[in-house]
Amino acid sequence: MISELRKIVQNISDGTGISVSIYSADGKPLAGTGRSVSPEFSGIFQDERTNLTLFKILYRSVQYICSLEGTGVVQKNYAYLLADILENAAGRAANLPKAEFLRRILLGECGAADIQKYRARYPVPDSPCFVLAVSAEGKTSDAISLLSQYAENEADCAVVISGKDCAFIKFVSEDSEYQSSADFASFIARSLLEELGMSARIGVGGTFKKFEDVSASYRQASEALRMSAMFDSKGAVHTYREFMLVRMLEDIPEGKLAEHLSVLLEGEARELLKDTDMVNTAEEFLENSLNVSETSRKLYMHRNTLMYRLDKIERVTGLNLRKFSDAVTFRLITILNKLV
Repeated sequence: MISELRKIVQNISDGTGISVSIYSADGKPLAGTGRSVSPEFSGIFQDERTNLTLFKILYRSVQYICSLEGTGVVQKNYAYLLADILENAAGRAANLPKAEFLRRILLGECGAADIQKYRARYPVPDSPCFVLAVSAEGKTSDAISLLSQYAENEADCAVVISGKDCAFIKFVSEDSEYQSSADFASFIARSLLEELGMSARIGVGGTFKKFEDVSASYRQASEALRMSAMFDSKGAVHTYREFMLVRMLEDIPEGKLAEHLSVLLEGEARELLKDTDMVNTAEEFLENSLNVSETSRKLYMHRNTLMYRLDKIERVTGLNLRKFSDAVTFRLITILNKLV
């Protein structure tokens, strides 16, 4: 419950710049400043000694103390407004339309109690589910209408997140005609293009056993979209799983990444990475499972030209992309180069 309240307070801070600290009913700090406060007051109390404006709230039947820096008239007015906002935040989600309620759940703005309210109001099967993050060029309302056509039950739902970004939550049934979540996403991408003329990029989140974890699936789907744009990944559908190496490397300090990159790149290799044609050729070769014929066909490139470029990459970098281990190393180099 306190995590929900912290999240609401953080959203207020992000949106308004007003910083609120939270304390237990006996004045011990729960979020924000590390100082304790006296609980012996009623209404709104401005403590000149600590330069804090204090007020009490009742959140989900539990009392908390909140504080704002400063003791002026502005802080007192803020305290009146924030007390009302925080006390009523817990009940607002229950009165939202289904799409907006689900949007907030996907964005992680609802706590466990609100998710249970959603379950109570709308049918939610006890089956695994995943989320697609869809970014389509065109009218968002048209995209939502088409996505809604592929809801196989009342729980499947398409919602607008913001702007042209949509999400589609899909519950997995045992008799599903799709082999995987990525297969379903590919079908959606084709449908948007063929029926509406919309080109779309779709991120696929992981499949989770419980509806309560649906926001984690959406975060993964959004991350997949972000990273596919960062690396100019080909294709319309991208899964979070395919970028796990990138996510692991992003957690390493940039200085350390630069150090690793300097070990892998020697001589003219750095200049080669600036050659867009050469890098695109290598990436296409990797995308086509190191298949020379398929890569030539996809690039509309003569086989001999492709072989010449692969030979040049080997001469400059020392990596033979026809070998799986060297291909993996080259992919690592391109990722590190992007991150650094």
